[in-house]
Amino acid sequence: MPFAPNDQVQIALIGCGGMGQGDVRNATAQPGTKLVAACDIYQSRLDRMRETYGAGTFVTRDYREVLSRKDIDAVIVATPDHWHARITTEALAAGKHVYCQKPMVQKVAEGPGVIAAEKKSGKVLQIGSQYVSSHVFVKARDLYRQGAIGQLNLVEAWLDRNTALGAWQYSLPVNATEKDIDWDRFLGNAPKRPFEPIRLFRWRNYNDYGTGVAGDLFIHLLSGLHTVTGSIGPTKVFASGGVRFWKDGRDAPDVMLAILDYPKTDAHPAFTLSLRVNLASGVSQEQFGFRFYGNEGILTTTYSSLRLEKPPRENEPGYTINTFSYRDQQAFLKEYRAKYPQTGPSLNSSTDSTFRPQMEAHQLHHQAFANSIRGGGPSVEDGTFGFRAAAPALLCNESAETGLAYRWDPVAMRRL
Repeated sequence: MPFAPNDQVQIALIGCGGMGQGDVRNATAQPGTKLVAACDIYQSRLDRMRETYGAGTFVTRDYREVLSRKDIDAVIVATPDHWHARITTEALAAGKHVYCQKPMVQKVAEGPGVIAAEKKSGKVLQIGSQYVSSHVFVKARDLYRQGAIGQLNLVEAWLDRNTALGAWQYSLPVNATEKDIDWDRFLGNAPKRPFEPIRLFRWRNYNDYGTGVAGDLFIHLLSGLHTVTGSIGPTKVFASGGVRFWKDGRDAPDVMLAILDYPKTDAHPAFTLSLRVNLASGVSQEQFGFRFYGNEGILTTTYSSLRLEKPPRENEPGYTINTFSYRDQQAFLKEYRAKYPQTGPSLNSSTDSTFRPQMEAHQLHHQAFANSIRGGGPSVEDGTFGFRAAAPALLCNESAETGLAYRWDPVAMRRL
């Protein structure tokens, strides 16, 4: 989108870990976007931000100092999950546009408050699940709407890993002390406990601060699914999982399977969704994908490709008459061939085509955020979309813990 020289978007990063610094790289790659401030509770990360973006970069351990600055147009919230709702709500109230990493909330009960804050503020809120903007999923959406696979009935989605870093065993600094880390600020509204740096640097492993494989990874799958199908969510959620391999003190499962029922809507027929994440899956490289099954074909997506397979339609249904008497077989075949004359092979040839995008999804998602700020257009992943993906994911966690299935109203966005 063209912009005037004085139309620069000035951003701040709140939460300077791996995702946060990656978000800033993608955000500042957009023309006319500049980082002016950074906030983190670990001093070394603030030092790193100044090393990367200049000594003049404003840094602080208190996010409220960022929100009070008049020179900041937008903030990226990339904190541990248990801070997302509070900081997002306060940033919107302070008049900032917000890019909030997924999941939008840690608890289902937090969702309505964030949506209300977004509507009251009139600012752009975009949730950071990048497959909403991915060319792969936009292409899949177009093919789905064109009826490329016929009537959808089943979707399988998975994300498999098999590495220590993929299982969130992130590096621990050798010299971190209580002087370097604002421990109480990290804990926030989580249960109080003594200084234990591993819980900060590997916070995804702990349900006090994160949302496990469901909030970190299922949510990408749900966001991609909703983008393709136009769905607003399931009505029934059931999940099972546990810590099967990475027994390193974590309480968040490293394996989870889920089944979700989606009702018939104007956008799609009723279908069933299966989700799988395995952090010790035996694969050599991370695998992410979908299979959308219809009665006329299959769409398969990965991070960077889409494949459409359409087999030829059968000319006749076939028959199972070998157990009939010879006389009854002949009678059946006479009527069958009158209805289905032998015409030779189907004239409909198989279709097997592949699409590959030209731009990376993270870049596209930050481009969309910048364009929404400048153009005043709608967010590609606003609070309502973000909550409709987050809530089923969070219900998966509850289901896996309790062994119960949960009912969800995707229209009213509340549990039943």
